[in-house]
Amino acid sequence: MGLDFSAAAGVTNLRLKFPGEQNLLFQELSISVRKGEKLLLLGPSGCGKSTLLQVLSGLIPAAVEVPMKCDEVIVPERSGVVFQDPDTQFCMPFADEELAFVLENRRIPREEMPFRIRDCLAHVGLAEAIAGMPIQEMSQGMKQRLAVATVLAAEAEVLFLDEPTALLDEEGTAQVWDTIRNISADKTLIIVEHKISEVIHEVDRVAVLSHTGEIIADGTPDEVFSTQRERLSEYGIWYPGVWTEAASPRLLSTASAEPVIGAVSCLKGSSSCHDDASPVLELSGFAGMRGRTDVIRVGEAKVFPGQWIGITGANGAGKSSLLLSMMGLLKTDGRYEVCERTAGRTEQLAENIGFVFQNPELQFVTNSVYEEVEYSIFFDFPDAEQRKTKVRQLLDRFGLLKLEDRHPYQLSLGQKRRLSIATAIIREPKVLLLDEPTFGQDARNTFAILDLLESLRRAGTAVIMVTHDSEVVRRYCTDEWRVRNGRVELCS
Repeated sequence: MGLDFSAAAGVTNLRLKFPGEQNLLFQELSISVRKGEKLLLLGPSGCGKSTLLQVLSGLIPAAVEVPMKCDEVIVPERSGVVFQDPDTQFCMPFADEELAFVLENRRIPREEMPFRIRDCLAHVGLAEAIAGMPIQEMSQGMKQRLAVATVLAAEAEVLFLDEPTALLDEEGTAQVWDTIRNISADKTLIIVEHKISEVIHEVDRVAVLSHTGEIIADGTPDEVFSTQRERLSEYGIWYPGVWTEAASPRLLSTASAEPVIGAVSCLKGSSSCHDDASPVLELSGFAGMRGRTDVIRVGEAKVFPGQWIGITGANGAGKSSLLLSMMGLLKTDGRYEVCERTAGRTEQLAENIGFVFQNPELQFVTNSVYEEVEYSIFFDFPDAEQRKTKVRQLLDRFGLLKLEDRHPYQLSLGQKRRLSIATAIIREPKVLLLDEPTFGQDARNTFAILDLLESLRRAGTAVIMVTHDSEVVRRYCTDEWRVRNGRVELCS
């Protein structure tokens, strides 16, 4: 059956395979999206949702050379794409220049550009003052809002949204979806999003991909979420009520570990986990700086073995800067001790601290998934067979074993995130600093990561994690540090 060529986008009998892979990602997949339709694509991490978006938008194979074949394809003439990783979105160094670049391609008169730039920024909750700000100095959440603003500037008829709010706080998430709702009444939306509570009422159709890239369900949200609940749970896909079910004995995670006998254990809100322990981190009058400007300050704080501290706060408040400062990647001032010794350089801190960047690509240094994990323990385990066993066990636990030969940059964002966590924990550090470790993850891998972190916490590792997910803070964290305007507040 051929495509309806009045459709906004579509493909028939798609076959696609990444270079070096043995198996096809898609085997004769067909999908068509009507003009004005709002479609939500769901599926487990790595099933090909982002790749399918790139095919439907024409990025594959026009801009991204991936071998593919299909019988028919409809690519919209005027479309805009918001990528998972906003750093891949931009061409210019400054925010106003990025928007001007889009407007220039649309041949908008120069005298109209300042007004249009201000209007686009306002629509996504960015102040006019950031117009001349270097993009590299923005938080990831601010970058994501700017990426949405560039799509608004393009006035696209079809919007491809690949987790456009993954790095945003609750207020920013609501604001972006309000913006998209206000400008998309007559537009076609094709959305990949794990925060389904924010988008479920904005779509009229849901298509679900299996882990092998097949469409296993396609219908209205009510139809899919009522009739396919067991399959969604089986594949570890987010659906309404999944957090409640995850709190029951039937956890989605396959990575739960038995509590370590004699390990430190503490309940949320309890200080009993560190009554008799020495702090692993201690800060006093501590500041992290960019140039000569303080971007984050901590008055007094101690971190003990077995604590799980959730770092919360609005986008741009300084959460990521706090972690970068604690890892010695920003210039610091004040008192900072690690394991009762004055903190040294980053390479010295790495002996006791594992770090996971917000952008996982920043920490990849090798050409394969296997080598990336092996690199972290190469000198700790001289015996090659012992090293191989440890690496493969960890890759298996993170669902990456079948991808061990793939280049890290060829992974999905969720897979990259899991790889970055694996490299950070394989040396069993005393402290783990994690910047949004669960964004871009399906339900199964979210709970697998959280369960693994909980098992490490029970064994005495201190976990310090930036998150926008209130459920994670409520259900897992023992303590909360809230960041407001570059200042850390310790919450009771």
